[in-house]
Amino acid sequence: MSGSGPDQAINKPARRPRRSSAEVASRLIQAAQEEFRRHGYAGATTAAIARAADTTEAQLFRSFASKAALFQEAVFRPLSQHLERFNADHPVPQDDASRADTARLYIAELQRFVTEHEALLRAMMLAGGPAGENGNPIESLTAYFEQGAAVQSARIEGTPRVDPRLMVRAAFAAVLANRLFRDWLYPAGLADDASIDAAIADFVLDGINANRG
Repeated sequence: MSGSGPDQAINKPARRPRRSSAEVASRLIQAAQEEFRRHGYAGATTAAIARAADTTEAQLFRSFASKAALFQEAVFRPLSQHLERFNADHPVPQDDASRADTARLYIAELQRFVTEHEALLRAMMLAGGPAGENGNPIESLTAYFEQGAAVQSARIEGTPRVDPRLMVRAAFAAVLANRLFRDWLYPAGLADDASIDAAIADFVLDGINANRG
């Protein structure tokens, strides 16, 4: 017997709550980070990411042009947020000693970030590198470099010997390569991880100090 009693109302599928596009994008990025971390780029699917974010694949592709675009944002958005937090917590110091301490702390924080996200970064490299769709740069990575260059510029008096936009990219490359290629670069017994990280920090600081005149 058909009807429209209480049981039928109970069996109706629950409607997803209405969310802003920014909230949907944020949920998708969080879900994508976990999926890519667990399954790599090839193994993760947009269907699984959408389910984990409690949305649809159609909404996923309205927010991100492709799986590759979502992957790139999942990797680099945390990096931008990391730098924003660091800059908020560490205003530009006025004396040289404090500047050196802050620079060393910044490098240590970047090293920690790269180590924590090593699986995602390796997956990114295997997926073809950080270039965006059609070879365009990733927005969040570009923002990271621009913020880093602005911070360096604020700490330099006069004309820098090395363009801060170049310096921040070189520093990032040194830290990233040191982590991703560590097993290949350093034979067993040469040095422990702490010594290697300290050597890279000194290397990057020497580069930064080139702009002190």
